[in-house]
Amino acid sequence: MRGGISEDEKKDRARRARERLRRGDHGHRVRRDEHAESEGRRAGIDDGVKEPVGEGPEERTRLLDRLQPDENRELPPIVWDAESAPDGPPWHYDLSEEERAARDEKRETRQEKRDRLKQKALDKTPDKLRNPSDLQVRFRTGVVYTAVTVICVLAGNIPMVLMLMVVAGICAGEFFYMLRSDAKLPNEMLGIIAAVLYPLSVYVAGLVGAMLVSLALLLALLVWYVFWLRARIPDVGVSFFGAAYTGLLLCGLIVIRVSLPAPWGGVCVLLLFLSVWANDAFAYLVGSKIGKHKLAPRTSPKKSWEGFIAGLVGAVVFWCLMTLVPGVSMSIPQAIVFGIISGCMGVLGDLAESRIKRNSGFKDSGTIMPGHGGLLDRSDSLFLTSITAAILLVVGGCIPYAIF
Repeated sequence: MRGGISEDEKKDRARRARERLRRGDHGHRVRRDEHAESEGRRAGIDDGVKEPVGEGPEERTRLLDRLQPDENRELPPIVWDAESAPDGPPWHYDLSEEERAARDEKRETRQEKRDRLKQKALDKTPDKLRNPSDLQVRFRTGVVYTAVTVICVLAGNIPMVLMLMVVAGICAGEFFYMLRSDAKLPNEMLGIIAAVLYPLSVYVAGLVGAMLVSLALLLALLVWYVFWLRARIPDVGVSFFGAAYTGLLLCGLIVIRVSLPAPWGGVCVLLLFLSVWANDAFAYLVGSKIGKHKLAPRTSPKKSWEGFIAGLVGAVVFWCLMTLVPGVSMSIPQAIVFGIISGCMGVLGDLAESRIKRNSGFKDSGTIMPGHGGLLDRSDSLFLTSITAAILLVVGGCIPYAIF
C-alpha cells in the first residue's frame, strides 16, 4: 500500500473510469449515480443492511456488477503489440521491405567490420596483456597520455602549441556534446574553431591575439544569433563560454613557455603539469584510504578534505622545484603560497567540470581515454591551474613577460 491507496482500490477506480467512458455519461448522470451510491451505502450502514437500499433491481445489479472483478470485460484496443510494433521512432514506420533489408544489411556489415578490427587487434596482443582489468586499462592510458604530454612539452614551442590546440578542440567538442543533452543549442563549429585558435593566437600575438579571437568569436555569434531564429541568448553564452573555458584558459601555458629561454620554458611547464598530476594523485590515494569528511558531497561525493589537503602538499612540492629553474625568480615562501593557490584552483576546476557533468546527466565527458573517460575529464584541473600560474608568475615578477 503506497500513498494510502491499495492496488485493488486503484484497479477498482480504473474499472469505474472505463465503465463511465464506455457508457459516455461523464456529466451529471455520473455524479448523480455516485451520489445515489454513496447515499445508499450510508442508508445501508444506518439500517444495518450491507446492500445499497433505495435502488431498483436493475440499478442494484449494475452497481454490484461494477464492484466485481473485471478480467473478462473488454479493454481498449492496443495500437501495437510486442510482435507487430515497427522498429524505431514514428518517422521510420514507413520504410519499405527493401529499405528495411538494406538498413539491416548495412548494420550487419558495420558490425562485422568492427568485429574484424577487434579480432586483429586482439590477435596481435600478447597473452599477458589480454583481458586487462580496469586498473590496468587506466594505467596504460595514463602512461600514453603522460608520454605524449612530456614529449610535446619538451620538444619545442611548436609541438606544444599544436598539442594544446588539439587538446582544446577535443575538450570543446566534449563540452558542447554534454551541453546539447542539457537542452542547450550551442554553435559547436564556431566554439571549437575559437578554442583551437586561442593557443595559436597567444603564441603569435600574445594577449592581443587572444583579444582578437574573442572579438571575432563574439561578432560571429551575434550574426548567428540574429539570422538563426532558433538560437537563444543562453546558446550564445554557452558557445562563448565553451571556447573560452577549453581554449583561452590553456593559454597560460603558452605565456609561461615563451617567457623563458629553451629548454627551461618547457621544464617549467612540465613541472606545472606534474604539480597538477600530483594534486590529483595525492588527493585520490589519501582520500580513498583515510578520507572521512566530504569536500563537496552534492557535486563530487568521492572528494574529501583529507584528500584535498594531501593534493595541495603534492602541488606545493613541484612548485618548490620551480625555484631551481634558471630564469625563475621565486623564493620558497612564494612557491608555497603559489602552490596552494594553484592547487585550490585545480580542485575548483575539477569540481566545476563535475557540476557540468552532473547537470547534463553524464558520468564521463567522453570515451577517448579508456579507463579515464574523456580528455575533458583529464584536463579539467589544468584549465584554471594554467591561467592562475601564469598570472601569479607574471604579476609576482617571477618570469619576464611583456603583457602588451
